[in-house]
Amino acid sequence: MTRTIREETAMTGEGIISACERLSSERYRAFVENIEEGVYEVDIHGNFLYFNASLCIMFGYPREEIQFQSFTKFLHEDNVKEVFEAFKKINDTGQGISDLVWKIKTASGTVRMVEFSANLIKNREGEKIGFRGIARDVTERFKTIESLRKSQRRYRTLLDFVPYPMVVFDLAGRVSYMNPAFTEVFGWALEELESKHIPYIPKGMEEEISDTIKRLKEKGTIHRLETKRSTKGGEILDVVMRAIVFPEDGDEEAGELVILRDITREKRIARNSQSLFRISAALPEYTELEDLLDFISNEVKRLLNVEGALVILLDQEKNELFFKSGAHDDSAAEKRIKEIRYPADKGVSGEVIRTGKPVIVHDTSKDPNFYSVVDTQAGFTTRAILDVPLRSKDRIIGVLCATNKKNGPFDNTDVEFLSMIAGTVELSLENARFADELKAAYKELTSINRAKDRVINHLSHELKTPVSVLGASLRILEKRLSLLPTKDWVPTMERAVRNIGRILDLQYQVEDIMQARHYEARKTLDLLLDECTDLIVSLAEEAGCGDVSGRIKARIDELYERKENIAQLVELDQFTAQTLEEIRPLFSSRKLEIISDLHPGPAISIPVDPLRKVIIGVIRNAIENTPDEGSIEISVRGRGTGMEFTVKDYGVGITQDNKRRIFEGFFTTRDTMAYSSRRPYDFNAGGKGADLLRMKIFSERYNFKLSMDSVRCPHIPSDADECPGRIRECPVCKTSEDCRKSGGTVFSVFFPASTDKSVRQKGIDGGEDGKGTPYLQGDDTKKGQGTGL
Repeated sequence: MTRTIREETAMTGEGIISACERLSSERYRAFVENIEEGVYEVDIHGNFLYFNASLCIMFGYPREEIQFQSFTKFLHEDNVKEVFEAFKKINDTGQGISDLVWKIKTASGTVRMVEFSANLIKNREGEKIGFRGIARDVTERFKTIESLRKSQRRYRTLLDFVPYPMVVFDLAGRVSYMNPAFTEVFGWALEELESKHIPYIPKGMEEEISDTIKRLKEKGTIHRLETKRSTKGGEILDVVMRAIVFPEDGDEEAGELVILRDITREKRIARNSQSLFRISAALPEYTELEDLLDFISNEVKRLLNVEGALVILLDQEKNELFFKSGAHDDSAAEKRIKEIRYPADKGVSGEVIRTGKPVIVHDTSKDPNFYSVVDTQAGFTTRAILDVPLRSKDRIIGVLCATNKKNGPFDNTDVEFLSMIAGTVELSLENARFADELKAAYKELTSINRAKDRVINHLSHELKTPVSVLGASLRILEKRLSLLPTKDWVPTMERAVRNIGRILDLQYQVEDIMQARHYEARKTLDLLLDECTDLIVSLAEEAGCGDVSGRIKARIDELYERKENIAQLVELDQFTAQTLEEIRPLFSSRKLEIISDLHPGPAISIPVDPLRKVIIGVIRNAIENTPDEGSIEISVRGRGTGMEFTVKDYGVGITQDNKRRIFEGFFTTRDTMAYSSRRPYDFNAGGKGADLLRMKIFSERYNFKLSMDSVRCPHIPSDADECPGRIRECPVCKTSEDCRKSGGTVFSVFFPASTDKSVRQKGIDGGEDGKGTPYLQGDDTKKGQGTGL
């Protein structure tokens, strides 16, 4: 192809002449010159002999620059070898070729894509003299194809990164493309399924799938369809499917694009959330520990679809694990399991107790921690286990266990769900355990309380007789000592009488507290006492001791007084005023300012005896806790639908802890080591702690409300700190006003107004005829003795 055309012409003049004769036809030339495709002829060496105008335009050169030039001059260097091989093949085989796309360089230097065809030319003698063909400019088409290819690559790259499984099927349902997400979810790779059907239809769903395909072909699209598909490993997944049929486009065949989204975990979480909500809502219904655990076991068994669900608790004292509850397909094993105990360091549950972490065992035969003794004793076979810890604050109290999942192996979703159940029930489980312990403690406490009541009641009655005998003996002794100088014996006698009075006071308080607890028994005792009294009096009269019999009866009535507290109408302001005046001599030695503000109001209905004890007790409490030179305010006024009695002192106050315990009974606000027993109404006289409990019991028995508020003096913040007892001796408070601002206590008692008209008809003044004072009826206040704290 490097020889010049002139040399070739000199050697083959006859061939040139023959060629010119072939091209001399005007009709043929006119046709060739007017077509859009380029027509060319080259000699056997590839030099251009003939070409039409379209080829000149295509190459971008004038005719004279192409004529007799080598074909390779206009080719791109990438295609030179390929063109040589193509023409050699034609020369060797004699067979023409077509659709050869080569790059050419135009005169301007641009590269164009040209599609060539070529056939071998022979002369009359059959000699090979050159090649003839057609050239077609396909640059634009190639640009379009390349653009499409780039788009396809971009779209494919995009589809490869779509997180949802995507498949492209032909209309026959064979796979042409699937993205990596499909492989990740379902397990099959494109190489396995290309041009094949995907075997992922679960058994029994063939008819549903057939209907779905039919609907897709009819409507062309499916926007959302919840269905199921199988994975390569056989797992059934819940999926949402979207599909569209795309039409044929040029070289692209029609097909179906299917997008699948795995919602198995989503649906399981939704079901689990609903189940947890239902479990949480149901937990308060199970106050008994055993019922609660049975409920939990059955829920775990149902929700995880397992053969067995067990609640294993830790006995810390014995260092053992035991099955408190269980739900199992084998009901006999379910009963046997509750009798089994084993060491806390054994088994998979022992590992969970040690580490505090969930454990999955897919094959128990290969796990060294598996404790087969439990299976042997229970009579079942455990193949797989999921254990999660049950916690209470910072310690592990047991294990929640699921065995032998029925639909596949345990997975992390099961771990999360069982852990959530464990977290949900832990508090209820601990509460139920506490409730069981409280019930046991309550039964024991009730038993002890009954024994205590019997002892207190017995001691109360046993004290009464010897103390009364001592009192009588003291009175006899007083008569016999009256002949001696008083200074030698009176102080001792007063001290003895005062302390016997205190013992009697305590007996009365205990009797009031215990009265409601043995009311029924008292009726029988009253009957026996009446019979015994009548018998003793009769015997005395038969012996001719009439005066003695009267004294015996009076003494028995005093010792074992039997009175029924009958409600009466009381004007609280008048009653309070009279009671205050009665007890005023008892604290005449105290230097206190008593400010009374008593307002009339509606009458109240209440037995007089407990009312007197309440009023005296509250006033006495205020006096004994207020230092000399201090003040106390006593008020009665109407409030709402009743009357309120209030005593406010500016004394030492009560500490915060004691405020919570003040009504418990036999509780003193002073430190035990600092306790003293002075005369009633003295500052810090000390009490037995029973009066406030008695008031509390009265309030429940007679339907009034008792409340208290107190502020402890900041200068004596603890019970061990002491007030000097007189304001002028206080190192901090210099005036009464200073002390008033430091602390104090307010006791309030609210009595509802009487609505009983039948009682009111007896007379507000208490007597049948409307005369007298209501609060003097049934008055049992001992002269010279106070009651109260």
